[in-house]
Amino acid sequence: MTTKLLNEDQRDCLQEIANVAMGQSADRLARLLDVFVVLSIPTVGILTRNDIAMALQSLQQSNTEVTHGLTGVCQGFIGGGIAGEALLIFNGTNYHDLATLLRYQQSEGIKNELLMDTTNVLGGACLHSLAKQLDTHFSLGPPTLLNGNPDLASSLQERETGWSEALVIEINYSIEDHKVNCDLLLVISENCIDGLLEKLNYLLE
Repeated sequence: MTTKLLNEDQRDCLQEIANVAMGQSADRLARLLDVFVVLSIPTVGILTRNDIAMALQSLQQSNTEVTHGLTGVCQGFIGGGIAGEALLIFNGTNYHDLATLLRYQQSEGIKNELLMDTTNVLGGACLHSLAKQLDTHFSLGPPTLLNGNPDLASSLQERETGWSEALVIEINYSIEDHKVNCDLLLVISENCIDGLLEKLNYLLE
């Protein structure tokens, strides 16, 4: 992977692109729910599946309540020589609170629908912005629920992802004054990192 590591300029460029995409997706969610969305600085790194799973296991240990547990949604994307997955991980989220914000009628079995709708808003807007800045277009696959707490980490490790190492952009979103928190992991598979670097180099020229 040494030939595919980002240099400082490439990393800064990608982080800035991610920052713009994060802001636009957060703005869409804030307008939809009429809330203030708290953001963190996006992080960029090369991670293995085990690295990601270990981070999820750490989160699981601090989120043992069923209503505030850890679960996630995965959505594949491809375009312009870049392919990967968007993983939206819900961490410490109160789904009754989220249902109220989305103006859903409280009912049993609504959690999966809430996860899918939030993924469509955040993941879709973020990927659209990322693709636009890279002057390409991403085709999105259907979102898929990942096994929830306490098996999310092991579920990720066991899935056939097609990659062992990947470039990961991590973005955290939380809603002020509500127990709604999630991390969006944009995972670029290792065989597509060179394609991403070409686009970054073009923007840097």
